[in-house]
Amino acid sequence: MNQRRKTPEEILREVEAGTEKGYLKIFLGYASGVGKTFRMLDEARRRRLRGQDVVLGATQPQMPPEAESLVRQLEVIPLREVGQGTVIDVDALIQRRPEVCFIDGLAYDNPAGARNKTRWEDVRELVQAGIKVAASVNIQYIAELQRQVEAITGKHVVQTVPIAFIRSADEIEIVDAPPIEALGRTPDEQAGLEKRQRQLLRLREMALILAADVVDRQLTSYLESHGIKQQFGAQERILVCITADSNAEEMIETAQLVALRFYAELVVVNVDQPELSSIERAAVDEKLSLARAAGARVEILQGRDPISTVMAFARTRGMTQVFAGHSRRSRFLSRMLGTSVDRLVRLSRGMDVRIFPNKQ
Repeated sequence: MNQRRKTPEEILREVEAGTEKGYLKIFLGYASGVGKTFRMLDEARRRRLRGQDVVLGATQPQMPPEAESLVRQLEVIPLREVGQGTVIDVDALIQRRPEVCFIDGLAYDNPAGARNKTRWEDVRELVQAGIKVAASVNIQYIAELQRQVEAITGKHVVQTVPIAFIRSADEIEIVDAPPIEALGRTPDEQAGLEKRQRQLLRLREMALILAADVVDRQLTSYLESHGIKQQFGAQERILVCITADSNAEEMIETAQLVALRFYAELVVVNVDQPELSSIERAAVDEKLSLARAAGARVEILQGRDPISTVMAFARTRGMTQVFAGHSRRSRFLSRMLGTSVDRLVRLSRGMDVRIFPNKQ
């Protein structure tokens, strides 16, 4: 039996299991200049005025004057020097144990010799120690979205944060300045204003969909923990069902386009059938390789009834769209007994089903 590889989210949950978890809030910006640093620091200021014990654990090296004036109103825990750079002083923050610790800029790599390789791992350690952390990041620094953002902006970044960490947040706040306000401030950046605004609109859409994904996962976790069977979804999840004779090229290409448009999760499944011939099995393997090359997550399912197995998987994973191939059964038998597609549609309550003709 093929063993399914754990997702980053599952690994993250295992790491956090049994710990006194704190709370993570993320201020998500869709581009530089939207004001996420100011928004985060202003929340720190307002919390302090309400009497809460707040500290600032890290700031950006360069900030606009209005942000610097807020920093001067807050208690700052100095960064600790390590090798050729500085890092968050995790030990000092754990010992200090503020009500809320604010960290500006999640996507920093720590210098050699630091206890963690990256700043987001420092933040994860603080959360696992039971501290409430509010941190900021731009969408361009999220590893799994990096290629899409680079295709929009033409800018490449090296330091990143895994999307699994963003999805682990207890709260996410998009700093949603109108795109016209996020446009560049220098004369050079003002050139090509319309093109830049289109770019910002696309980045803004990505940020909104990511936030919806976080909320969707929180809702799913809540429903599961309370034994609620209903499946709600704010995020699109596409399931492609592959068989030996399915038109995998067209199905995967179409699913990939939909997934890119809605930043959806794309999963390709095949139900293992021992009775397949060597030729049929080779065809399945070739189609699954095509799915992996397209960036889809591939799952091999085990079950005697392929339709029931696929739909049970779809319900468990909260799939919203199912792509399947059309059965070649004769018209007479189809009228008498029904087709696999008929069963799939009957079992797919709450999901959209799209049927593709199999290859001739």
